[in-house]
Amino acid sequence: MRPALDTYTHLASGKVREIYEIDSDTLLLVASDRISAYDHILTPAIPDKGRILTAMSFFWFDVLGVANHLAGGPTDERIPAEAVGRAMVVRRLPMVQVECVARGYLTGSGLIDYRATGAVCGVRLPEGLVEASRLPEPIFTPATKAAQGDHDENISFERVVEQEGTDLAERLRTATLDIYGRGASLAADRGIILADTKFEFGLGDDGELVLADEVLTPDSSRYWEAATYRPGEVQPSFDKQIVRNWLTGPDSGWDRVADAPPPALPEYVVSRTRARYIEAYEWISQKSFADWPDHE
Repeated sequence: MRPALDTYTHLASGKVREIYEIDSDTLLLVASDRISAYDHILTPAIPDKGRILTAMSFFWFDVLGVANHLAGGPTDERIPAEAVGRAMVVRRLPMVQVECVARGYLTGSGLIDYRATGAVCGVRLPEGLVEASRLPEPIFTPATKAAQGDHDENISFERVVEQEGTDLAERLRTATLDIYGRGASLAADRGIILADTKFEFGLGDDGELVLADEVLTPDSSRYWEAATYRPGEVQPSFDKQIVRNWLTGPDSGWDRVADAPPPALPEYVVSRTRARYIEAYEWISQKSFADWPDHE
């Protein structure tokens, strides 16, 4: 018989995940259906989003072939019935306090930095790059781990060295670019561009880097369809771009710089966002989301 969720000690809440203590060695990470944009939690939630993120993470942990934090499968008996399909039993690890970002293409905050300085996180780039330009080679562009409600801050590799030491900083950069390369290669085989992604790492007993949290999901990564890729313009992505576009468009009536919270998402935005997340999972994993476990 599965335990009730309230028998575990609740440790923390994130924008999407709830973290519970199973015992001194293991944690339960439960992905909710919450969706955030521009540092606001939005309503309503996106049905099945937590299950999609969990399914995608399990897929990538399985195929990447690197040490990870999983301590059980998607239907592990330690997962409460109501959390089956959206929870991971994971090893409890000391976490490295750096967001490890890999970029193969120039967009988002990287493009903003490039336009201002000609570099991203201190990495000099060629002149003349535009929105969505493919970089000569993928780059490591770390960021701080911001508190909830704050923005992550892009930092230089030298800052990582100051914070974590030379050896760990170099291992983080190497692992980040290696895993990005593995993910980008598989995605490319399936007609998808992995433009950039964010990883988190813990440390094993021997100091080994352990891939943790979610991995290569539409929340932590920017995926584009290769067939429609056009440098010089913003690419449609397999994530919450539909939500962002509606919030900043004329129909929402929301002033992003004001103090007022965003309005509720209309049903068509919710349903299209859900469909886009499912499309990302099915296209990349080549599995049917209908087959993924649901709550019992």
